[in-house]
Amino acid sequence: MRALITNDDGIDSPGLAALAKGAAEHGWTVVVAAPAAEASGTSAGLTGAGGAGRVAVERRELPGLAGVPAFAVAAHPGLIALAAAQGTFGDVPEIVLSGVNHGANVGRAILHSGTVGAALTASINGARALAVSLDVGLDPGPRPHWDTAVAIAASLFDRLTELPAGTVLNLNVPDRAEAGPPKRTGLAEFGAVRSHIQNGEDGAFTLTAVTVEGELSPGSDARLLSEGHATVTALNSVTEDPDLDW
Repeated sequence: MRALITNDDGIDSPGLAALAKGAAEHGWTVVVAAPAAEASGTSAGLTGAGGAGRVAVERRELPGLAGVPAFAVAAHPGLIALAAAQGTFGDVPEIVLSGVNHGANVGRAILHSGTVGAALTASINGARALAVSLDVGLDPGPRPHWDTAVAIAASLFDRLTELPAGTVLNLNVPDRAEAGPPKRTGLAEFGAVRSHIQNGEDGAFTLTAVTVEGELSPGSDARLLSEGHATVTALNSVTEDPDLDW
């Protein structure tokens, strides 16, 4: 299988290199293409730096990945996934792995995630995609357990190849040395951490992340992840709503 590895934390993220190594060790033909700078919260945006639509691409070599082509791209992950689908980084990928993200992506707020946005963009261009995130919380430790996230992601690799083209799975893994098999679940209305807008007197506002108080939806991805379980959710990309009566 031809696999593109991307993320929204940037080309220098340890989680990106760990996921690429896991895919290569699985026997897949791997290419890495990720934002040259951190691009979290960019959803499936097609933003790229440069004038007249030109996007700079720099060849890189990532630690522990000798011989694996890697590219730092002056663009958001959604645009990178689109470019890959049109052959920018070599043969068109059959699989797109996005992550490992430094932080969970659960609940309906995944709409804003660049990690998930890259996977959804890949799916509408015919690839199977897996978004992978590690729940480091608001006070992360010095050594995130990237290997745990990669091990659980790798347990899904063969199953992913058997699913229909356009499939998207969203995987979240607790930040611990070991975790059990992922539990299939739905999206929470909101996660344990939520983006918060603080309005200022001068008309400006500040965006922060805050811990949500109250009970999380039973059986949801946010609830199960908070209880220490890895979770996996199948996602649909943008589709029409045939049930809306207007």
